[in-house]
Amino acid sequence: MLASHSVARSTTIDARPEAIDAGIARVRDEIMPALEAMDGCIGTSLMVDRETGRCIATSAWESQDAMRASAERVASMRDRAADAFGGTATVQEWEIAALHRDHRSGEGACVRATWFKVPRGRDTGAVELYRDSVLPALEAFEGFCSASLLVDRASGRAVSSVTFDSAEAMDRNREQARSLRTARLRDLGADQLDVGEFELAIAHLRVPEVV
Repeated sequence: MLASHSVARSTTIDARPEAIDAGIARVRDEIMPALEAMDGCIGTSLMVDRETGRCIATSAWESQDAMRASAERVASMRDRAADAFGGTATVQEWEIAALHRDHRSGEGACVRATWFKVPRGRDTGAVELYRDSVLPALEAFEGFCSASLLVDRASGRAVSSVTFDSAEAMDRNREQARSLRTARLRDLGADQLDVGEFELAIAHLRVPEVV
């Protein structure tokens, strides 16, 4: 992870579906304001899958040093969030390798996230391909709002998150997205690990463009 890049910490909680609204409220009303009062925090987001209970909260930071300095205080917040969601939390730290916004998301926005792993030594090529080829293709998708690529260079893991104006727009471009994903992962020799579709419950990121 490069200290000069903005970074992110994602917390995944396997929530009880009936507890999701309570979890959203706690993140929105208690945890998000506390996070964003910390030095170096540049926003938070929360996406939820009400069917599976998978919820992913992400905090973005100006630098790795700022994120590390927050770790102890954030750990207690993470415990409170997990308690509200009725689940357990796992944490991943990332470099924000690419981020592009066409426009800000509004109410009803949804996210399609793709987790994948690239072969050792091909992380830089993956970032370049995403910026040069994937982002321009995504901009043509119906309802496109924004897209980001988070990478963990040490493990080769990465996640692409693409936000759309509505669930309907995301539904209509699903096959188009699958074709793009298959082709570009093949170009990289990368392994797809998972794909998920989420409601964007909280979107309050102030991360600058990284393209």
